[in-house]
Amino acid sequence: MHMATTPDWRLITSHPAYFIAFGLGTGLSPKAPGTVGTLLGLPLYFLLAAVLPLPGVLAVLLVAFIAGIWICDMAGHAVGVADHGGIVWDEIVAMALVLCFTPTGLAWWVAAFAAFRFFDILKPWPIGYFDQRLKNGFGVMFDDLLAAGYAILVIILADIWL
Repeated sequence: MHMATTPDWRLITSHPAYFIAFGLGTGLSPKAPGTVGTLLGLPLYFLLAAVLPLPGVLAVLLVAFIAGIWICDMAGHAVGVADHGGIVWDEIVAMALVLCFTPTGLAWWVAAFAAFRFFDILKPWPIGYFDQRLKNGFGVMFDDLLAAGYAILVIILADIWL
């Protein structure tokens, strides 16, 4: 990695991968870029779910995850920080995945968002372990996949118990 660069509109619009990695610009938010970027996971999911059955949505998200390894790696190299806080494609894809397992309704969607952000920010084991050790595009995507897994588990258990 080269010396860290502060990402800006000029940088993120210089290559489609950067624009995607920075969540169409949401990752440039001066406050809580990960949370702001995560919000894009909702329209992504709703758009996909409106035109595809669940297996199709999951297939598209798998492709988005795999592409995200390359996209986030490229963006990390461009800014000189493997998992720069403004790189939010990982949050977007992971949030859309969580919604695949979330019951319909505003309260559930808010709960899913909160659960995902909780695990993504706090990084309980093994999320933090992998976040510290995998400093590449796969690592960027993988720790959010794990956070999504925890959030999905919480949502499924809440749905059973409530």
